Amino acid sequence: MIDSVFFYSMIVFSVSLIWAFLSIWIRQRFIGQKQFTQWQAGIDEWNKEKRRAEVIGDKKMLARLKRREKRIMQIQSKLFKRQTAAIFLNMGIFLGIWQILIFYFGNKPVAYLPFSIPLLTGPPPNPLNFFYWYGVCSFLSMTIASKVLGVPMGMTSKPQRKQ
Repeated sequence: MIDSVFFYSMIVFSVSLIWAFLSIWIRQRFIGQKQFTQWQAGIDEWNKEKRRAEVIGDKKMLARLKRREKRIMQIQSKLFKRQTAAIFLNMGIFLGIWQILIFYFGNKPVAYLPFSIPLLTGPPPNPLNFFYWYGVCSFLSMTIASKVLGVPMGMTSKPQRKQ
């Protein structure tokens, strides 16, 4: 078997990049960004109207909003269920992948930090174990995947700006 820190670091980065794309795909399959944005905009509008009606004391508007409340609660419930299902599926797959990688890499150094962190590390190069290197790779991979696919890092009601 190949026993190279560079090889290990590339495996971890590749797995984290594949996982980032898969995670976004799963999230998009359960809740599409367009649908999420529409639902969230409707909920936000209803909440804004309700607050305004409560502030000015408009009982007629409150009664009208009360009739729409059941539909808003159904949308919120559906949104919560889909988000929860996506989270649990992502976590299940992630824990499986994580266990395999932990078994293979254990506490071996998989990358080297080319600089020192005052009061924490000695002179460079400083070895990074799998846990720390995966954290770095995961953040970078999720950023790359979200930019490539044109979706925000998390599900938000505001669309991502094109620059």
